[in-house]
Amino acid sequence: MRLERSRPKTDEERVLPLINIVFLLLIFFMVAGRLAAVDPFRTEPPRSASEGMTQEHEMVVYVAADGRLALDGSIMDETALRSAIARHGTTRTVRLMADGRAAAVRVVAVMELLGAEGVEKLDLLTLPERR
Repeated sequence: MRLERSRPKTDEERVLPLINIVFLLLIFFMVAGRLAAVDPFRTEPPRSASEGMTQEHEMVVYVAADGRLALDGSIMDETALRSAIARHGTTRTVRLMADGRAAAVRVVAVMELLGAEGVEKLDLLTLPERR
């Protein structure tokens, strides 16, 4: 017994499965693209010669060039930041993304605030140095 596959008869029938796959991929990337978190304000981290590995952490604290603060995408003041960190309770590691143009005194003050609230490890995010 010889079984033959039925082949599409027209060009339209040949292209239809390809079109379906392209649309499925398009929908997938549209959905996946919206899952990325958006920073609350634009920050340009300072450059660094070290190239440490970044890890996933529970919280990210942002410091804008003008000194504004944000936690995980929500803009807040120092008092709200203190209470938000205290609510997390078990957080021992925090990432700090400070704008390279932010005053060093402000960044250090935020670091001290985090230390006072029980953060044991602080990762300061930087960009690799241009060579």
